[in-house]
Amino acid sequence: MPHHHNFHIVEVSEKDPSRNKCLGCLRSNVLTIATVGGVIMGAVLGVVLRITKDEWTEREIMYVGYIGTVFLQMLKSLILPLIVSSLISAIANLDLSLSGKIAARTIAFYLTTTFAAVVLGIVLVVTIKPGAGQEDVEASSSEESRNTTTVDTLLDLVKNMFPPNLVEACIFQYRTNLVAPNDSVTDIYQYTIETETVQNTNILGLVVASAVVGIAVAQLGNEAKTIANLFQNLMALMMKVTGWVITLSPVGITFLVAAEILEMENISSAMSSLGLSATLPLTIQCLEDKLGIDPRVARFALPIGSTINMDGTALYEAVAAIFIAQIRNVSLDFGSLVAISITATAASIGAAGIPQAGLVTMVMVLDTVGLPAEDVSLILAVDWLLDRFRTAINVLGDAFGAAIVDHRSEKELRQISTLTPSDCNEKKEIGQEPVDVGKSWHITETNNQ
Repeated sequence: MPHHHNFHIVEVSEKDPSRNKCLGCLRSNVLTIATVGGVIMGAVLGVVLRITKDEWTEREIMYVGYIGTVFLQMLKSLILPLIVSSLISAIANLDLSLSGKIAARTIAFYLTTTFAAVVLGIVLVVTIKPGAGQEDVEASSSEESRNTTTVDTLLDLVKNMFPPNLVEACIFQYRTNLVAPNDSVTDIYQYTIETETVQNTNILGLVVASAVVGIAVAQLGNEAKTIANLFQNLMALMMKVTGWVITLSPVGITFLVAAEILEMENISSAMSSLGLSATLPLTIQCLEDKLGIDPRVARFALPIGSTINMDGTALYEAVAAIFIAQIRNVSLDFGSLVAISITATAASIGAAGIPQAGLVTMVMVLDTVGLPAEDVSLILAVDWLLDRFRTAINVLGDAFGAAIVDHRSEKELRQISTLTPSDCNEKKEIGQEPVDVGKSWHITETNNQ
């Protein structure tokens, strides 16, 4: 009796696609996984150390967090050269008309979202009224308050945009301080006006100076090609070094978290010292490598965003000011709410990457509604936690802005491709036309008949 054999052809892949996909996902996110693991390891290490000893001296805590402090300093050292090189190289490699369009789109988006965040916060806090019905709490002045007015703060913002010394702007920024001439003078507008410098990088001034230099380099064309290449190479160099430093983040974060567990009374000291600007290197890297954002847009929009786009900070200041007013049983009319919205927007722009800048600029918003600066202490207990959410919202807003500007400018970017404006002008003069093919230019001869 004949035997019939049924054969089924089954295509067997050498590797399981789903397994390859998982492995690829793990490989591409190994740093993120390691960073989360560093947070967990730091928490475990801190708890274990705290159990082994009841009280830790300030010096012992400093020893535990020493590696993390060094990591933060390494990361902060990248901010200044990254902002300068990225802005100059991005503007220099764009056509000036396109640079103007991208700048207008970027600034318009950032200002719109910041104002929208303020309005959203005001609507929510006025509707929910979280401070209503609370007992009047006595504010404690834990920090030395500085006499200033809203007008002076806004004028300082403009003054810092044009620093007299760019080298000094890398380290210091100016601010106005009002000093009472004697005890009999109570009107703050009659105080003596003094100008002082504080040790904090003038990010806003450096951004303005970098934008001006980038525009000048773009206008000069071939005459400044060497300078344009210099900043382009500097940007590539800084991104390379940034990759090395970011690789160390799991180790640095482990010891930072461990030190914070040991110092629970001052839990916001080390991690909040990072600030928004310190996230700029990693944000640029993620947008370019993970999302495929055009480097010319990412390196142009993100430094500006880290300076003027503070959605989380603006929302926080508006909500906190109205919350304090509700606790103090101070009624706010529509005009006061409008004043808060405008002041919170301006104050958030002036924050410019300062760690815990919400507390600093909150004084400006409180002054708008006539509340004392000491009332800031009413929210100090939870500010360390809110600071994390503010920074996350600020960074996310920067990333959204860069992605939207890149999408809106896609046609113009594809037209100019990788050629500089001077190159395009040269080819038009000699009767050649550039043909866009993907990422490179090919030159074809045209017949002038």
